[in-house]
Amino acid sequence: MVSLTVDLISKSNHFKKKRGVSFAQYLQTLTHLHFSNKNIEHIGDLSMCGNLSVLFLYDNKITQICNLDFASNLTHLYMQKNNITFIDNLHNLQKLSNLYLGGNRIAVVEGLEQLGQLKELHLEGQRLAPGEKLLFDSRTLLSLAETLSVLNINNNNIDDITDLSVLKNLQHFSAAFNKLQSLEVKGVLSHWPKLIQLDLRGNPVCKEPKYRDRLITACKNLEMFDGRKVSDATRRFLLWKKSCKHLEEKKQVQTASANDHLLFNRYRTLLDFVWIFFLLRSCISCIIFIFL
Repeated sequence: MVSLTVDLISKSNHFKKKRGVSFAQYLQTLTHLHFSNKNIEHIGDLSMCGNLSVLFLYDNKITQICNLDFASNLTHLYMQKNNITFIDNLHNLQKLSNLYLGGNRIAVVEGLEQLGQLKELHLEGQRLAPGEKLLFDSRTLLSLAETLSVLNINNNNIDDITDLSVLKNLQHFSAAFNKLQSLEVKGVLSHWPKLIQLDLRGNPVCKEPKYRDRLITACKNLEMFDGRKVSDATRRFLLWKKSCKHLEEKKQVQTASANDHLLFNRYRTLLDFVWIFFLLRSCISCIIFIFL
């Protein structure tokens, strides 16, 4: 089994011995570590790399995130395309801002409650079992509500994003090639006032009438939608159309209300005439009875 250890680092091209600098000193100054596509299956003891800020471990065979408690200065962690099934052992990474876990085997997004500075989360293309979809733990979502600005959940069999509405700081959201069916996603998007980039390509909802127009008007700050730029002119035109439609609907309601009121007055007048008719008829009957 290939493990990422300081011994492996010493044998790699990363370590270039400098005069007067020991290997231990080198490890202490190391900030970036590139070990992608090295058939690594396990993360060993790297505690001597206390200043590590960026760790590249994508395209390996790692099954578990572990032995990173030392990495309190880590800001970027790249672990795409491994065999990870659970998100755990990240609680000490207080400075982590970017987490890349696409192409793994993760079924539930959890274990991120302690990451108070996480801004980007990439979870695209999980290799899930047939019939499974990517799920989100509510505690994790609430913990990310104020900080997360970029979320990528492409190609994960997702059919509902209602739970994600708590992520009110989102600016970039990508959920392409999932199973979103309804334009009810508008309701979720309305909770993201800072959203400037949205990608829902490859979902059934894209076939809904006026799909693009309706979502652009729902996201008033959108700059990029499904890979196409949203111009200010387009947004203004669509908002103007929506406003005109609203005024027309309001006018129709007022007209219908006025017609109903007129009809009611006519009906009341008719009832008055009927009442008067029966009153006169009664009076005439009484007079005839008296004289007879």
